[in-house]
Amino acid sequence: MSDLYAVFGNPIAHSKSPAIHAAFAVASGQDLIYEARLAPVDGFKRAISDFVAAGGKGANVTVPFKEDAFRLASRLSERAARAGAVNTLAFNGTEVFGDNTDGAGLVRDITHNLGFALAGKRILLLGAGGAARGVIAPLLAENPGSLFIANRSTDKAIALAASFADIAAVDAGNFAKTAGYCFDLVVNATSASLSGESLPLPAGIFVPNSLAYDMMYGKGETPFLALAREQGAAMRADGLGMLVEQAAEAFFVWRGVRPATAQLLADLRAKLLA
Repeated sequence: MSDLYAVFGNPIAHSKSPAIHAAFAVASGQDLIYEARLAPVDGFKRAISDFVAAGGKGANVTVPFKEDAFRLASRLSERAARAGAVNTLAFNGTEVFGDNTDGAGLVRDITHNLGFALAGKRILLLGAGGAARGVIAPLLAENPGSLFIANRSTDKAIALAASFADIAAVDAGNFAKTAGYCFDLVVNATSASLSGESLPLPAGIFVPNSLAYDMMYGKGETPFLALAREQGAAMRADGLGMLVEQAAEAFFVWRGVRPATAQLLADLRAKLLA
């Protein structure tokens, strides 16, 4: 009997996770079923309980349930504890193991798929919400030269930076405070691209050969990547690679097998542009 996995969210019909994990299973010879499951906004815990009772082995968790999953886990990985959110659950007897693969997916896409080394680089992280929090520790683990967190709310950015002070000194402020700074990598972890908004970023923050990375993705160029192009960012990438790589990391957590991602990523990109 095939092992059962699923992704839980609300909404969930748009999710690419079932197609991604089905491709991983075929390519790696793993016998599993992976479904998309809509959970009521106030019924995540019950949905997971029912899933485990039906034989569920593991689950991915997306908006708006990542903090619910964090609270549900009986054991957390260090990266999930740092993130304050869980996107991957594994069920073993009575234990509910919670992990967060978002940061690993981002770093893997940047360093492996895009060939952009992070050691010694000056990084600007835009946003101070859950998406930003989830990637800070993995970014710092790559030993960048510096990390600056910029957000509309200065207080929120400073508080987020302070929570990682035991790992490294992290600067923080509002978007205007980045004026006069130059960065090798600028990561947009805000939701601005989802609503078609551009961010009020000062001119001159992108150095030659810099990489602009938007965690969001879509058929066309996001507003952030359009701004980065206008400001001279040499490399620009959206978050489709991060989506695939965080899924591969979750697959590894569950199955102990790390699937190849290059062909799947190329196929998804082609479908997105079709």
